[in-house]
Amino acid sequence: MSHAVLALGVAVLTLAGAVWYLPALADLRAGADRPDSRRIAAAACLTGWGTVASLAPLLVANATGWVIAVVTGVGTGVTAGLWTRAGVQRKREEREAARQWATLRHFAPGSGREPGPSPYTVAALLGTGLVLSVAVATLLMAAPPEDGHDWLTAAVAPAVVIGLFLTIAVTRTRVTRRRTATGHAPPTR
Repeated sequence: MSHAVLALGVAVLTLAGAVWYLPALADLRAGADRPDSRRIAAAACLTGWGTVASLAPLLVANATGWVIAVVTGVGTGVTAGLWTRAGVQRKREEREAARQWATLRHFAPGSGREPGPSPYTVAALLGTGLVLSVAVATLLMAAPPEDGHDWLTAAVAPAVVIGLFLTIAVTRTRVTRRRTATGHAPPTR
């Protein structure tokens, strides 16, 4: 196969690679708007495709095999080095981002991850209070009336029961938040 046909194939391959190297070029041009790891990876992509593109003129010029091998080897080595550096930098950035998010979650009120009893615990306490208040009201209404104050007892007793369970739920929430704020381990949920 002639060098001209190989050069044409390399040129077509390089043109087809535009779906990779044009976004990489945009990442490099964006500068500090992109993370360092992404810019380093973009440089690796451009170096790799630049190496492939540099083979076309060498093939047209009918360069010797060792020149083509040296250009390919150097280009591949630089691309691999940049790619590895981009991966290491990306891992650093991910660790830093995880540390920052952990700090934000620790201080963000209402984030859904703040310390406190589970919503299921609060719902269980309130549900138990409702069930018990209905049971108390049913028992008091089923008993035969002894005097005129039975209706008042039947109305107040369930309210006292539900109020007691609501107080327990609120107190448990506050105690758990106070324990975590002072550094004590929260109770198991």
